[in-house]
Amino acid sequence: MKRPNRLAWIGAIALLAMVLLSLFAAPNNTKLNAGSTYNRAPDGYGAWYAFMQQQGTSIQRWQKPFSDIQSENSPITLLQVGGETMLGSQERKWVEKGNTLVILGAGARVTEAEFSTMQKSPQGNIKIDTRRRNEKANSKQVDLGDRFGAVVWKENYKQGKVIFSTTPYLAANAYQDNLSNFKYLASLVTEKNNTIFVDEYIHGYKDADVRKKENEGDLSSFFAKTPLLPILVQVGILLLVLIWAQNRRFGKPVALDIPVTDNSEAYIQALAGVLQKADTTDFVVEMVGKQEQLQLQKALGLGQILLEREALINFWIEKTGASTAELDTVLKLQSRKQPISEQDLLSWLGKWGTIRLIRN
Repeated sequence: MKRPNRLAWIGAIALLAMVLLSLFAAPNNTKLNAGSTYNRAPDGYGAWYAFMQQQGTSIQRWQKPFSDIQSENSPITLLQVGGETMLGSQERKWVEKGNTLVILGAGARVTEAEFSTMQKSPQGNIKIDTRRRNEKANSKQVDLGDRFGAVVWKENYKQGKVIFSTTPYLAANAYQDNLSNFKYLASLVTEKNNTIFVDEYIHGYKDADVRKKENEGDLSSFFAKTPLLPILVQVGILLLVLIWAQNRRFGKPVALDIPVTDNSEAYIQALAGVLQKADTTDFVVEMVGKQEQLQLQKALGLGQILLEREALINFWIEKTGASTAELDTVLKLQSRKQPISEQDLLSWLGKWGTIRLIRN
């Protein structure tokens, strides 16, 4: 094997190894992006965010840590989709000051409720696709639910409030055809006319100053946080491949055997394909039948002039003493000169094969 070819093989193997490692070692951001207003997939909230803007509602994306929101002075409603399902002490203190926190995707038990249900609300029927219900919420807290428990409920903390939902997909893009879902979530976040923020920080979106503060603003910071193990494994595999290639050949070049083309066979196959597509079985019967009859007459010593059916049958009886049924059938079909089915054609050829065995 020539050296350029060997280097090409080495590069291909190394590239394949890196791709496979990247597939298994790379982080999966699908779950992180679910519920984001930047997400246009069915589990995203891009359509609802656009709906709110079209309604003229003042709404903004929050791309900073939760601790930074506490410096905001005006009462705030913060919507979190698919983030932390439990209310921490930091969040509780912030809520108690008069703010509202809306958590979609709060933890709850799976019940015997139907997976898809329509819940009634002032905004219309709300489509809910989850069996999870909060069975502990009392009737005064329940805003949306059924006999199995609450789907959406509210808990007051001094001057503020927390609104929970068991489903993180309350107004996801998948429900664009059910506008009641969009209107219902809009009513939840606009209850107190607070400044409305959607938490995008929990989905990995950060303002430039936040990224710089968290040392994510330059390439060196990125590599500083990159796991070294996948890189070391890739480099190790590449080194092993290079060492093996320098000490062992992939193999001697083997010349390919070029098949010899049989022009006669190729012509016959091509002609057979044309005749089959043209459905000209009568032509096949006529041509093959003449050749088979000539071969039969030659075997019986009758010359190369085609005889009549009766004469040939008489000579057949005289020479072989065998039954004339097969011969009579193939000669009759040959004399019809009409198209026949493919099955009849195969049967006719089979009978000629039987005749050849008898004459031999």
